[in-house]
Amino acid sequence: MASGGFGFKAYTLFDTLVWIACLNVLWIVFTVLGGVVLGFGPSTAAAQVLVRDKVRGGAAPLVRRFAKEYAGNFGKGNALGLPLAAVGAALTLNWGYFSAGWDLGSQIASAGVLMVALFGVGVACYLFPMFARYNLSVPQYFLMSSRFAMRHLAGTVILLFVTAAALFVCRSVPGLILFFGIGAWLYVTGWLCDRFFTANDEAMEGAQAADAADSMTTPVPVATREAGIA
Repeated sequence: MASGGFGFKAYTLFDTLVWIACLNVLWIVFTVLGGVVLGFGPSTAAAQVLVRDKVRGGAAPLVRRFAKEYAGNFGKGNALGLPLAAVGAALTLNWGYFSAGWDLGSQIASAGVLMVALFGVGVACYLFPMFARYNLSVPQYFLMSSRFAMRHLAGTVILLFVTAAALFVCRSVPGLILFFGIGAWLYVTGWLCDRFFTANDEAMEGAQAADAADSMTTPVPVATREAGIA
């Protein structure tokens, strides 16, 4: 089958959709197995590791690899996921409280909470894909995700748009959540973040090479799974 033919493209699309559906089911099952609160962080971490492998042409057995990554990253996944859940719950409660008031102060406060929440969603979109790519400490993941969200606003806006679109579609067709909703969001955001990080790393490498040429010294590599991030 020709690699550029319609048949090949249709097969690739169908294969990707089936893969996303399987990822969606695995995420739900393992999240429930962890009691939801202790399951969504490791499930998301495992899913993003698999998404990164998928977009780079990997073909590891999905169920076995997901279970392995879920178990191996259970502690770190919860260290990333639980703070997100706590902050999300606090912002939701505060927004609900302030938005119920009709005075100017309450409306200003609710708008401020909404802006913080949007930034938090942007950080969350980067957090687990960054975990799948870089070898950092837990505080560094939060710090670098926040810095990346602020420094790469165009990418952050795209991720927020994708998240809003996914929420709209899932609310319009609730049945999609069980088959594609979560998996599709994980796949698209992981795919986008992988490209954002690659572009950032290439830019850093170019800057380091230029500095090295100017100073005639060898740049110190950043300790990550692949390349540096700033």
